Amino acid sequence: MKRLLSISRLNKLNAEGVQIPLEETLSYPEKVLQFGTGVLLRGLPDYFINKANQQGVFKGRVVVVKSTSRGGVDDFTSQDCLYTLCVQGIENKKQVENYIVNSSLSRVLIAKEQWEEILQVARSEDLEVIISNTTEAGIVKVSETIGDESPDSFPAKLLAVLLARFKHFGGDLSKGVVILPTELINDNGQTLKKIVLELAKENQLSEDFINWLENANYFSNTLVDRIVPGALPAEKHEEITGRLGYDDNLMIMAEPYRLWAIEAPNEKVKSKLSFAQVDPGVKLVESIEKYKEIKLRLLNGAHTLSCAAALLCGFKTVKEALGDDDFRRFVENTLFNEIGSCLIGKVGIQKQDVQEFGSSVIDRFSNPYLDHKWESIALNYTAKLKMRNVDILDQWYEHSSSAPVFFSYGFAAYLHLYRARKENGEWVSDVKVGRVTLQDELAEEVNGYTSSEGDPVASILKDESLWGRDLTKLPGLLKEVTKAWKSIQENGALETIKSLNASSN
Repeated sequence: MKRLLSISRLNKLNAEGVQIPLEETLSYPEKVLQFGTGVLLRGLPDYFINKANQQGVFKGRVVVVKSTSRGGVDDFTSQDCLYTLCVQGIENKKQVENYIVNSSLSRVLIAKEQWEEILQVARSEDLEVIISNTTEAGIVKVSETIGDESPDSFPAKLLAVLLARFKHFGGDLSKGVVILPTELINDNGQTLKKIVLELAKENQLSEDFINWLENANYFSNTLVDRIVPGALPAEKHEEITGRLGYDDNLMIMAEPYRLWAIEAPNEKVKSKLSFAQVDPGVKLVESIEKYKEIKLRLLNGAHTLSCAAALLCGFKTVKEALGDDDFRRFVENTLFNEIGSCLIGKVGIQKQDVQEFGSSVIDRFSNPYLDHKWESIALNYTAKLKMRNVDILDQWYEHSSSAPVFFSYGFAAYLHLYRARKENGEWVSDVKVGRVTLQDELAEEVNGYTSSEGDPVASILKDESLWGRDLTKLPGLLKEVTKAWKSIQENGALETIKSLNASSN
């Protein structure tokens, strides 16, 4: 007989190490309308809301809107919307493994079938916050007529929800809500607001409503950062459910690190987001630019600059590479001594910010529960290298007259990886880790440099179409990348890393 997680079973759960929700949290009012059932929302925003509820702070539950036709809601219904979040990884250099039964969700409504129920939530006195994660493709303008049925696009759904609220409360300015899109696009809140306003005007909605839309509601730009892989592998899922003593078809895994940076410029907005009080991972700030820059450079940039080096050294996964002392030191030198030093002073970034976030990056890269493959990170490698790494070289040269040696090594390793061959229409590289497929629309162009006679390093560094500038004009960069290129060729990737680490001391 299945021991399925449900409200009726909560008082029977006695597994050690599982956080069981308090009974009163199950009757909290529905303060949040959430568009999306995905694991990122359940692993981050809903995690914070649940944590606040358990501490008697936010005291609000989440109504989830399912907009897509993929999959059903049977698991949510049969488990009373309860699910287990497995937090697994490294935090402050210590291994963490926590299990939390999340009770923040009250119900899941299907947009096409239960639209009137969703509009009833919009008319509720309790509603204060709207959250979304509809993928980057979700925040796009699709011209639609707002009527009695559920619109197709998310911005039109949001417009219909806000229109219903406006009408119900007669345009009361105190009944506005805070809208928190978590889609990974620049200025997600303001972009969404612009689309909603355009749709309102296209639908010839009243000026009173448009004024209420602009002045009573706040569309926040936000940034989310947490790896939430989702469902555990079948074998691991079975092991954990056996240990916990119940079955859970909604169980998901997340890393310990969490960040939700939200632009909240006034006390009215902050008061509606009281869940921020219980976890330092929620940042209510005037601008999220600082957090965007740190994440792009220190997390994404470190991944990119280490990727080819790891593959050349024979490491398939990030955790495997960080398990090697020499490679770990290479990543640390890259993070703190080069990338990090370029950031201090930009958009309010302090040395302490670099140290704290850089340390968390090392923890995250070392997570033994994640199998993050370097080959996957190499997707669209050339464009990533430009955006994440090459574009901050000017900051490096503001305080140094010599080239960054670890950057130069990472760039040289990237060039070695692109000494590839074409096979069945794909560019593949044979390196120490084995056969790597280069999923990069610029692979042929880069390969043309790396396989040509003459000076491949100088030729590719000069290519302004790839990097937006002639990189040979940067003092010492050509010399340093060439040196690394030759050392990898003659001594091997890992031996070159050892030498660089030694010289950095």
